[in-house]
Order: sequence, then structure tokens, then C-alpha cells
Amino acid sequence: MSSLTLFLGGMRSGKSRLAQMTAERLGGSTVTYVATADVKDAEMAARIALHRAARPETWHTLEGTPEKIPEKIRGIRGILLLDCLTLWLSRLLLAEPSADGEDPATWNAAEKRILDLLEHLLDAPARSAHFLVVSNEVGHAPIPPYRLGRRFVDLQGRANQVAAARADAVAFVVAGIPQWIKGTPPDMPDL
Repeated sequence: MSSLTLFLGGMRSGKSRLAQMTAERLGGSTVTYVATADVKDAEMAARIALHRAARPETWHTLEGTPEKIPEKIRGIRGILLLDCLTLWLSRLLLAEPSADGEDPATWNAAEKRILDLLEHLLDAPARSAHFLVVSNEVGHAPIPPYRLGRRFVDLQGRANQVAAARADAVAFVVAGIPQWIKGTPPDMPDL
């Protein structure tokens, strides 16, 4: 039977580490890691290198354009770890021509397309998969002073609500400590 576990938290909260430890506990070396980052500069390349070094070499890694990821993970069985929903959404947002446009109707249609793609992403793994999703909680930050930033925060908040509603378990991670706010945690690592 499939399950979805969502790990929410701020930047450097420990959510990725906890999700990875959970994947190791649940699946050992049979984990598919879905990397959503895009290398744009040396600093991001260094971040990606740290993430790669921290996960077992035996894990299978999937990468690709954000639009293609739902198809790439369709039917995958076992343990599937997507890190992270925030980068996946930001790549979709930045590829959207209307993202910073003034017409609210055009943006609303784009946002709907992105959230529909999120539904496809959440439905993609096989029924036997355990899907672990990492995402940033952006609701504690100040409202950005520019339109694109506000649209991103709105999109991320809505996406987190969609994922949390679909999840069997949701952890809010603060300083590396999970607070389970929905459901029963999967077989959790000792912290």
C-alpha cells in the first residue's frame, strides 16, 4: 500500500536530513532520490555536491526538468524521496511567462496549471511506493515586497496545503526535531 510523508520546515531545519534518514531506515539501499535543484551558479553547485555526498551511492538518482518529473517517477515502487518540492515549484514558476506579469487572470491560470502538475506528481508513484516529500514552510517569513516573491509564497503555501491534505503523515521540523502534526510517522530514525 502506498503512503505519502511530508517533511516541512524552514531552511536548514533538518528536514532533508530527517527524510533521508527515514528513507535509509525504510528502504536501505533501494531508494530512488528525486533531485529537483538546477545548477545556476557555483554556490548552488556546492550545495548540490553536499547533498550528493550525504546520500548513499547505492541510491538511484532521478533528475530532469520539473515538467518531466511526474512522468519519470510514474510507477516507481519502493522508497521514493523528492528533495525538494520548493525547488521544483520555483523552477516551474520561473519558467512561467506570466509569473511576474500584471494580469491576475493570466497568473491564476498559470498557478492552476502548476498545482495540477503537483497533483500528477503526488499521484505518480506506484501504489506500493512510500513517497517522502521535503518542502519549505514559507508561512513564517515576511511578505515579499515584490510581485514575483508574493506569488511564489502564495504558490508554495497552496502546494504545501495540497501535499499535506494528501499526506498520511506530516512532520514540521525545527532544529532537526520533528513535530508530527498529522498521522503516524513511518519507522523513524533515532535522532
